[in-house]
Amino acid sequence: MTERLDDKTIVLGVTGSIAAYKGAELARRLMDLGADVHATLTRAGAEFITPLTLRTLTGNPVTVDMFEEPSEWQVKHVSLAERAAAVVVAPASADAIAKLSLGLADEFICTVALATRAPVIVAPAMNDKMLSHPATQEHLERLRARGVRIIEPETGRLASGAVGHGRLADPQVIAAAVVEAVAPGDLEGVRVLVTAGPTREPLDPVRFLSNRSSGKMGYALAEAAARRGAEVTVVSGPVSIPVPAGCRMKAVETAAEMRREVMRRFPRCRVLIAAAAVADYSVAGAGKKKLKRGDEPLSVELVPTKDILAECGDRKKAGQLLVGFAAETEDLLPHAREKLAAKKVDLLVANDVSQPGIGFESDRNAGYLLLADGAEVELPEMEKAAFAERIIDAVVERLGAREGRRRRR
Repeated sequence: MTERLDDKTIVLGVTGSIAAYKGAELARRLMDLGADVHATLTRAGAEFITPLTLRTLTGNPVTVDMFEEPSEWQVKHVSLAERAAAVVVAPASADAIAKLSLGLADEFICTVALATRAPVIVAPAMNDKMLSHPATQEHLERLRARGVRIIEPETGRLASGAVGHGRLADPQVIAAAVVEAVAPGDLEGVRVLVTAGPTREPLDPVRFLSNRSSGKMGYALAEAAARRGAEVTVVSGPVSIPVPAGCRMKAVETAAEMRREVMRRFPRCRVLIAAAAVADYSVAGAGKKKLKRGDEPLSVELVPTKDILAECGDRKKAGQLLVGFAAETEDLLPHAREKLAAKKVDLLVANDVSQPGIGFESDRNAGYLLLADGAEVELPEMEKAAFAERIIDAVVERLGAREGRRRRR
């Protein structure tokens, strides 16, 4: 990690987790990068590590009770929030995550997180069953939707002695995320167009043909790009998840509608990420009246839709970057390589959607990243938010390589 945090104010909230002792190590790592660290402890956090430890390390007062300085606390939490370059909650217990998600403010770090407009980074640490509980996952999803960066916990030995998913991420990983959040966005000002979700092809006024896409992957990509400074527009089919933070949204329903909106915007974008699961066929002559049930078999004619990705590949101009997806159920890499060449894309993400627990409707993904120059990178199973970051990393790298070639000319 070569970047620095010189003269940056970082607010560190340490909550009630057995991993609280690692908050001291994180504070030291941030200070080694030049940060002015202001640590706070929740009441539960103070049961695991003392204010004296963090005060000695950082050289700054450590707040536990918001009311311990009645004449100053209201000013203090606002002024610290305004000065902060980033707010970090690590370790973040299930209780702290719930409070941040719900906007509760009975702990000092929660008031700072509410009052700040700086990046907020949350690193969960808890028992694996608490982490996987639907309530905790809903709170984390809500925070992600607001633009909070979640640093995924590791799998390892937990406080209970069992091995599971929930151990605090390495402090070096968290410090790197702080540097990334504070540094100027590497996609600053870049126009990114993202397609997401399924399309619906009407059979009659009440029925349609569609697919299992939830939109989660496309939305995670849009949010990751926006967090890194991009001007992001999402053209989305029908989904039931929140609009990605910091993104413009255009809702569509059919493949034809998605094509129209994409082609309107494609000439003005620098990067197109085609993550939508667009129907390959629509129903010929869809009825305007509801089809009635009968005893005889019913046949419908399906006609091919226009291939949006291939059309964009044909129309792509110098400097534009095209990212496609290949969701396959067999012969993953051969089919993906064929699609990479046929659609003239620069990067192609291939995943086997027949594998349980990844792909459609899941919060996790795995697969391969194929580049037009022949390189192939395996992406192991991970949360879709982390998967999206890896793809955006590749987009940034590819854009940088192109800029380098232009300068050499």
